[in-house]
Amino acid sequence: MARDDLTGLLQRLRQAARAGADLSAAQPAEVSRLLRLDAVTLSLLPTRGSPELLWSDPADTLGRALEDMQYTLAEGPTFDAARTGEPVTETDLAAAPADRWPLFTPAACDTPARAVIAHPLLLGVVTAGVLTGYRTTPGPLLPSQRQDIARFARIALDLLLHTPPHALTTGSGGPDGPDLQRAEVHQAAGKLTVYLDISIDDALLRLRAHAWRHNQALPDVARAVITGRLRLDPDT
Repeated sequence: MARDDLTGLLQRLRQAARAGADLSAAQPAEVSRLLRLDAVTLSLLPTRGSPELLWSDPADTLGRALEDMQYTLAEGPTFDAARTGEPVTETDLAAAPADRWPLFTPAACDTPARAVIAHPLLLGVVTAGVLTGYRTTPGPLLPSQRQDIARFARIALDLLLHTPPHALTTGSGGPDGPDLQRAEVHQAAGKLTVYLDISIDDALLRLRAHAWRHNQALPDVARAVITGRLRLDPDT
């Protein structure tokens, strides 16, 4: 029955994409359930910079927390899939090699996540984004599950291509549409470039370093910089 439900969902989304629908046509909670995952996210890969979380279940904190970890630490399965253009799988995070993701793995193991698959959204040879799924139980993914994730990834790319440009650049997709989740991080980085007279890349590095050192989520650090509650001095 679940397999039939997934087939029906994919058919509806394929038709929606042909009609010009964007990612808001796909509900993350439904997609996650039918793909037999506990959390699912989709990140956009900009021309330069790190993958940007674009689509996730607002009622589920697991996926967003794990993507925020990767964004803060600049490593993890989503980053690897974006860099290589190849699917990345870890069937047991607790048993992953220590040198694979030295910072992300121990942080992820502090959450309920135990397995992950990151599937690139390929537009020809260009990686446009990454679909990442998480499970709270370790173990290999069935071949049929991998196929289903790949099928949805192809449709998700079509929906992504129809997502309004302003939602992809300003984070202002509105309450009913997809948008970039980390607009505040970029606002904070912009503020630091002026205050510290540094490049945007160095500003992001400053924010990441502070978040990692103080075990904070990067968006929380950015919010503190924007509101003036946190001041990163040049000699910090």
